[in-house]
Amino acid sequence: MRSFQFTKMQGLGNDFVVLEGPQNLTADEVETICDRRFGIGADGVLVVTRGDPISMEYRNADGSAAEMCGNGLRCVAKYAYDSGWAPDRNFTIQTSIGLRGARVLEDTVEVELGRPRLDGVDRFADVDYRLVDMGNPHAVSFVGDLETTDVEGIGSQLQSEFADGANIEFAHVNGDVVEMRVWERGVGETLACGTGMAAVAAVAQETYGMGNPTTIKARGGTATVDLRDGVAWLQGPAEYSFRGSVGER
Repeated sequence: MRSFQFTKMQGLGNDFVVLEGPQNLTADEVETICDRRFGIGADGVLVVTRGDPISMEYRNADGSAAEMCGNGLRCVAKYAYDSGWAPDRNFTIQTSIGLRGARVLEDTVEVELGRPRLDGVDRFADVDYRLVDMGNPHAVSFVGDLETTDVEGIGSQLQSEFADGANIEFAHVNGDVVEMRVWERGVGETLACGTGMAAVAAVAQETYGMGNPTTIKARGGTATVDLRDGVAWLQGPAEYSFRGSVGER
């Protein structure tokens, strides 16, 4: 494998290897980088390229490309701002599905994820789920108990029902907080999914009358989703883990 200088970052435990672009990574290279035993270990790889605008590319741990990554977008925004690439704390980032706004605060980062599109209800293995398009595909199911829900079994089976896969969210309303677990396309169960949080918030507000902004608690931590004129903005932490190099010496 080629040699790479990298930065490891995470948002709510959703962890990424950040590389400065441009890069032309193969699927095998991404998979090796993300391997938690033989590589650095991550849920995915983020390539951030300096420019006007700053651009972001995201690849899942299995090497496949993904349209959007909300927690990754927050990490990219913080990386770009801290690197002196952004004109100020408010700027835009080019993604594969268009320009997205970012705002870097003192302890958190807020990013624009686009308009959730609720595409109907379906049923699989006795589980009702709501289809939500966040630029990437989601299927959201509200359940009675997250701990006893077979996230891996149902998630992996349901995911295979979609031609291009999907992120499968399981959610539960607990007072004024929505708790969730997620089975991510190309990764498996992760500690959080930013676009999944936005999808869950959109369904929770429409179906359960949850307030806006909506507080979403994933296994890796808590974030808020604010639907402003129908556009989802996600606010939460983005943090550095470590830096290093990998590959041939």
